[in-house]
Amino acid sequence: MAIPRTFIVPLIVACALFMEQMDSTVISTSLPALALDMAVDPISLKLALTSYLVSLAVFIPISGWMADRFGSRTIFRSAICVFMLGSILCGVSSTLPQFVAARFFQGIGGAMMVPVGRLVILRSVEKVNLVKALSYLTIPALFGPVLGPPLGGFITTYFHWRWIFFINIPISILGLYLAARFIPDLKEEQVPPLDWAGFALSALGCSLLMLGLSTAGRHLVSGDISLACVVLGVLFLIAYVWHARRAAAPLIDLTLLKIPTLQAGVLGGSLYRIGIGAIPFLLPLMLQLGFGYTPFHSGLLTCASAAGAMFMKTIASRFLQRYGFRTVLVVNGTLGILGLWSIALFTPHTPYAVMLLVLLVGGCFRSLQFTSLNAISYADVDNPRLSQATSMASVAQQLSIGMGVVLAGFALQVSNEVQGHATLVAADFWPAFLVVGAVASLSILMLRRLSPNAGAELSGRVQTKSA
Repeated sequence: MAIPRTFIVPLIVACALFMEQMDSTVISTSLPALALDMAVDPISLKLALTSYLVSLAVFIPISGWMADRFGSRTIFRSAICVFMLGSILCGVSSTLPQFVAARFFQGIGGAMMVPVGRLVILRSVEKVNLVKALSYLTIPALFGPVLGPPLGGFITTYFHWRWIFFINIPISILGLYLAARFIPDLKEEQVPPLDWAGFALSALGCSLLMLGLSTAGRHLVSGDISLACVVLGVLFLIAYVWHARRAAAPLIDLTLLKIPTLQAGVLGGSLYRIGIGAIPFLLPLMLQLGFGYTPFHSGLLTCASAAGAMFMKTIASRFLQRYGFRTVLVVNGTLGILGLWSIALFTPHTPYAVMLLVLLVGGCFRSLQFTSLNAISYADVDNPRLSQATSMASVAQQLSIGMGVVLAGFALQVSNEVQGHATLVAADFWPAFLVVGAVASLSILMLRRLSPNAGAELSGRVQTKSA
């Protein structure tokens, strides 16, 4: 009996997503140990997190073009190889600049793996089955965030943080085998030339902007250099917008934002991810530096959110079918933000079980929100423009998560200095959670503008009309 394409292709792509997600969550739990070993301020390690996200933002826009030009299977397998080599380089790094550079290189592989895999799914699965296919994709991938924190904490506590990067090697080998056997090598017959000017402008703009924001304060470079990077990054991004309006085939087609559902998914989703993207950075630091938890116990608590998220993925389509995208995005999004703010109430005396419950329930809300945002983004995009749409959505997603880390680090630093603490303590963290939650709440204003019938075909609230 043949395995349905709706099932097998997402599970194979999930192998790559599993590796990427586990890698990022393992690092988050090990940040204090990394800072101690490299003799740097823990807040400065936000640069190690954002360097990976910057690399994703730089190279994701060309992932769709490369898949169209050279074949999805070829690019997918090449990306896994690059990611595996980047993981090895991270494991042998001994200084912060080396680690940042290795993470950037690793991000080149990540930039190709997941967007290309998602593109294969979008082109292989009918829209009526898309929500189900995306759920299949994310269920195994969520094992990464579940296993990552306790695994990273266990390795860091009882062995050494370097070993956490080598676990990607066997997973990469498995992904290479499965991709060679099952992933179709899809290509487009007519592929426009790559927009090299647009690639240069967007790459310089994203890199300099995120570099300037990440180094602002007391990290690696002077304040003047950080400010110059921010200004130049903004100017390059403005230049890209000017270029994209005139190019025949721009790298990222900004006119796609005229599609209301894609606009809501990209812009509204970005604001929401800024808040949620700060959690993997703030929570382990608060638990370990503020509350005195070991990396292992911190990881066990942190993975509660991922466990809740994994449960919600199994029933997300039922909520969308019953209530529709607009209602789910507005109501569930509000509950998710309240869950984020509730973390600010944690103190060293908060019972472990209470924190576990709050993180578990909050993970359910956030999971349903991300599933809905990911699906609604492609509700009204036709097949020829799917690669452009996936590139745009993926870039916005990574940049917003990076901005969440940057914003959280800045808020944490300001809170620490205003309160006059020599080192990070528990009282420094609650203002940072309130700030990122406030930014995330702005997404609700944009999502409320969606039509009540938005994405009805995807949610299954209406029957697809026959031709």
